Amino acid sequence: MRLEDLGLIGNCQYSALVHRSGEVVWCCLPRFDSDPVFSTLLDEKEGGRFLAGPAGGEVGSQRYLPNTNVLETTFQTPGGSFRLIDIAPRMIQYGRAFRPTQLHRILEPLDGTPRIQVVCEPRLGWSKAKPVAVTGSHHVRFEGFASQFRLTTDIPLSYLGGQPFALTERRHLVLTWGEPVEEPLAALCERFLNETERYWQQWVRHCDIPPLFQQEVIRSALALKLHCFEDTGAIIASMTTSLPEASGSGRTWDYRYCWLRDAYYVLGAFGLLGQFEERQQFVRYLLNIAAGASDLNLAPLYRVDGTGDLEEKTLENWPGFDGEGPVRVGNAAALQTQHDVFGEMVLALTPIFLDERFNAERSPAALRLLEAMARKAISVAGKPDAGIWEFRKKWQTETFSSLMCWAATDRMATVAALHVPALTAEFRSAAQSIRQDVLANAWNEGLGSFVGHYGGGDLDASLLQMAPLRLLAANDPKLHGTINAIHKGLGSNGWVFRYQLDDGLGHPNVAFVVCTFWLIEALAVVGRQEEAHALMKRIQTALSPLGLLSEDYAPSSLRMWGNFPQAFSHVGLIRGAFAASPTWSEVL
Repeated sequence: MRLEDLGLIGNCQYSALVHRSGEVVWCCLPRFDSDPVFSTLLDEKEGGRFLAGPAGGEVGSQRYLPNTNVLETTFQTPGGSFRLIDIAPRMIQYGRAFRPTQLHRILEPLDGTPRIQVVCEPRLGWSKAKPVAVTGSHHVRFEGFASQFRLTTDIPLSYLGGQPFALTERRHLVLTWGEPVEEPLAALCERFLNETERYWQQWVRHCDIPPLFQQEVIRSALALKLHCFEDTGAIIASMTTSLPEASGSGRTWDYRYCWLRDAYYVLGAFGLLGQFEERQQFVRYLLNIAAGASDLNLAPLYRVDGTGDLEEKTLENWPGFDGEGPVRVGNAAALQTQHDVFGEMVLALTPIFLDERFNAERSPAALRLLEAMARKAISVAGKPDAGIWEFRKKWQTETFSSLMCWAATDRMATVAALHVPALTAEFRSAAQSIRQDVLANAWNEGLGSFVGHYGGGDLDASLLQMAPLRLLAANDPKLHGTINAIHKGLGSNGWVFRYQLDDGLGHPNVAFVVCTFWLIEALAVVGRQEEAHALMKRIQTALSPLGLLSEDYAPSSLRMWGNFPQAFSHVGLIRGAFAASPTWSEVL
């Protein structure tokens, strides 16, 4: 199985990955971090599956209905052609977003008489136990789940075991978690298809996009939106767990949780797109987490409900993606100390107090939290931690962590000047002190670059963020030196690796996708627009046929690796596209 052959659907409550064969290979219900009900992505033989495809096993071609998250797979078979439409319904109902935990699948013949097969075999989560299937008149109920789980269809139930049959008219399959479908199926599916299509097209119309790379940005925006868990405001890093960073790497992590760092970057991308409701929802999520964090000791990541029970476990009876285990649930990074998170949370809240469009969201509680996190950043700046890359080895003073602590203090000084003037001098002085600490301890004269940790000799792609964060002026030779050193020292065929050091698990041998977009953004910030544009044009060829991005990319084999789709990667594409593109005023 290849990640390039998977399509994503979702509705901000749950998501699913659909293979070109018509099989749902991954779906966790009722939310992103729940146990999987369909899971052949990690166990092709024993995982749960939901197949609606050709009887001969042919694979189809996938596309999204224009400017939507509605997925269409078209199949050509010896007997004729047909299409499969997969929908995670989302629409406006009674003045608010309606996102039922339902999967709608519509099968429609296009010409001839194609023969198809349908198989729905869910599993009871990580146990892979088979639920008891109880047949009704037009549905199958699967018993053993925490909620009612039912497949309702107008296909003869006798055909649901994989028996080939002729598709002579439009047929419908609706999988429901919780409340079952009780109304006429064809009319319901048609209405939900039309309303969902209309919802996403309207959402895209309200997005700002750059003149160049428009389709890429739109698809990334739509994919990012599906990483938002609307119930609480959490934003997850990825839909999947345990997809290896590279073949044979053993680097398989569970990313179905909300990394506070990643969430900040997602909110920044939504800001570029002109979408702001996600920030408002995330602030509520953050306030809830902070209220329960003693001394504001924030963990790097949380579940979508804000809890932190994320003990990392290895599942022995799961072979993993293409047999590339281990399969892990939970993430030990939740127990790490990562000081940069305070910077990112301050930056996430800062627009509320600087942008008058958000004045209704200002509150004493949010301002107190902003101030407290800035003070926390001051207290931890320059101290050892696991850093942005979550090193599983002895901790050092990570330059990126200090950079973000400086950013927190610097931005808090700006907020203070407007809302609590008496604190302005204190925060400006602290920001200057942290900045001098970075300049004095993270610069390596021999490399002509800032380095990953104080006193070190290793390049780190995260320091490309010095440019958009404005630690140094755009014409500063040290900033240009850092960009050049990372481009040359960590680059491979246009792609950028995170670092080259042994991180406790060996040396990475694939590029981390967002790092390349960071390079594009940094080049644009310092005025090297032509270089940024050329690199953006080159990198866009590595998108999947549907325009999706994984966490990692192997330049040698031109193959995607890592959890998929990856929010960080799509954030990078959006930021890189805006940076490398002219503005509309320069085009129109």
